[in-house]
Amino acid sequence: MTHLDDRRAADDLSGVPGPPLPVLPGPWHARAVDPERDLSLVHRWMGAPHVAAFWRQAWPRERWAEELRTQLSGVHSLPVLVSLDDDPVVYLEVYRAARDVVAGVYPARPHDLGLHVAVGELAMTDRGLVRSLLPVLTDALFAADPRCTRVVLEPDVRNRRAVSSFTAGGFAPVGEVLLPDKVALLMVRAR
Repeated sequence: MTHLDDRRAADDLSGVPGPPLPVLPGPWHARAVDPERDLSLVHRWMGAPHVAAFWRQAWPRERWAEELRTQLSGVHSLPVLVSLDDDPVVYLEVYRAARDVVAGVYPARPHDLGLHVAVGELAMTDRGLVRSLLPVLTDALFAADPRCTRVVLEPDVRNRRAVSSFTAGGFAPVGEVLLPDKVALLMVRAR
């Protein structure tokens, strides 16, 4: 990726903490997913056709319970629910890019963060939620980890809705990359 200026590989991650929970300004609120309280919601959203088409994780409830517990116990990814005026509207996974498969397609720095974003309710799509959320979310991630200089997204190139929202939310397309489960558009917002 010639558009990314730093070619250093993310060699030593032992001192890099897991991804931070962003503290968002009102009317937004972010909290880590609670597998007991939120499992039904996450399971339903991941099974929704508009989400399942690109996430390909319309898994049984038990597998989602295991996935959420695994994420919460590790340092790779943090599952997060974002609410707007107390109503959950977005499921996120905040992840350390250098610990992810995406590190194989761009020169990830140890503190780079990545995002997976899903608007669970079809009725809530195309309302500008993601476009409005991304600037405050990335600012909150930069504030939570002062050593983070980039946040990346890697939507499926066929997901025009996501690419449009991410671009409008301040992310610049870098180029197409081949990941194990998709052809993605690597998108970056720098500090």
